[in-house]
Amino acid sequence: MGESVIQRIHAREVLDSRGRHTVEVEVHTSNSAWGRAIVPSGASTGRHEAVELRDPDSRAGVRQAVANVLHLLAPALLGQQVTAQRDLDRRMLALDGTPNKSRLGANAILGVSLACAHAAAASRGQPLWQYLDRGSACLPLPMVNMISGGLHAGGNLDVQDFLLLPIGARSYSEALEMTILVYRALGRLLRALGYESALVGDEGGYGPKLPSNEMALDCLVQAMRQAGLQPGRDAAIALDVAASHLYSSQGYHLRELGEHPMGSEQWLEHLADWIRTYPILSIEDALAEDDWAGWRELTSRFGKQLQLVGDDLFVTHPQRLQRGIDEGVANAVLVKVNQIGTLTEALDVVEQARQAGYRCVVSARSGETEDPTLADLAVATGAGQIKIGSVARSERLAKYNQLLRIEETLPRFAPWGTN
Repeated sequence: MGESVIQRIHAREVLDSRGRHTVEVEVHTSNSAWGRAIVPSGASTGRHEAVELRDPDSRAGVRQAVANVLHLLAPALLGQQVTAQRDLDRRMLALDGTPNKSRLGANAILGVSLACAHAAAASRGQPLWQYLDRGSACLPLPMVNMISGGLHAGGNLDVQDFLLLPIGARSYSEALEMTILVYRALGRLLRALGYESALVGDEGGYGPKLPSNEMALDCLVQAMRQAGLQPGRDAAIALDVAASHLYSSQGYHLRELGEHPMGSEQWLEHLADWIRTYPILSIEDALAEDDWAGWRELTSRFGKQLQLVGDDLFVTHPQRLQRGIDEGVANAVLVKVNQIGTLTEALDVVEQARQAGYRCVVSARSGETEDPTLADLAVATGAGQIKIGSVARSERLAKYNQLLRIEETLPRFAPWGTN
């Protein structure tokens, strides 16, 4: 198929994994190619993220965002070359005209942006990952949710996610197999401890009402051993603290410590105890999104031994990431396309991070969909790591299974330490 132009853009309301309305967009081209994308939504959102437009009523739908696609974005893009991704995204940003996409909605803009990429790939007869590849494509190491807390599981634990890093794997499929073994072992362990009703959270991780964060860490280490893996060699732990939700003007609040908030230094000492005791290799949002002084101290102390990931801190935004680079804050960035709102901007942040020596973790949201775009994006960018959720719930498995399909064509893999 040759080059083609955009002939029709359609949008509709569909449902995400939490049963909330979200935007789906289809782009059709002049040579009969087409692409579709569904926009995810987060529960734990940083206040610096691009604006997800929601209708101001009790239904909280996305009818206005859909209307913006149909009546404002579509007319501006009809007749444009579908492969001109940067120009298409630039046109939409100009039409919105706000710094945070609050006029048209990041969900409206992103739906069109991703659907255009899918249509462009189809117009060239390529899978999306191959169409977007600039020479660095590889399969990522999965960072997999095992136990959920915080806003992902009703506040049962302070830490939002306890995750597995299958660091001993030498292929993506081996990493997935190791993960499944640990997930099943953890389920058996929790049931044996009396947590029969440990239902899964938003992202598929178990959500038991454990008495402490330390018990969650102990359970995860024990599950690794029961799965036949050596903690620290074959598998390790990643944490998503989502510390902005633990923070107030008085300091950091852990439920297990009662009514005694901690300052940044005291909280870092608490984290240091965990780091000394458990095989933790990565911590995301260890401090609040605007606690820059705390982040500098964290990075100074642990930046050479741990992956320190900024999510709410950076919100996939080039200006916030650049401040982090300039101030020596964190050493990795979580990449969520709906935080910034266009494919072009997300790809630019990946390149910005890479140039600065920061790692990238391409990430899903708690409100996900069956759309597997994220898997292709992680492969195409060569990010080396992907954070989808657990190995349960179909909106998560859609991405894991897409990576298995891609592996049949592209076996190149980024083991821990090379990403």
